[in-house]
Amino acid sequence: MSAEIVNLRQFRKQQARSEKEKQAEQNRISHGRTKAEKQLTRALNEKAEKALDQGRIEDDKT
Repeated sequence: MSAEIVNLRQFRKQQARSEKEKQAEQNRISHGRTKAEKQLTRALNEKAEKALDQGRIEDDKT
């Protein structure tokens, strides 16, 4: 019934490595795209923003 002995320094380093790897994966996803993919994403975002703005109700409280 003895617990496994863990070196906290090594545990912290391993945790930091895994966090860095997660961040690197996110960076690879966001920065590792072609120019065409970036333009497509930008166009889709602009289209969605226009559709959202068209449905907006404006108050005339003058």
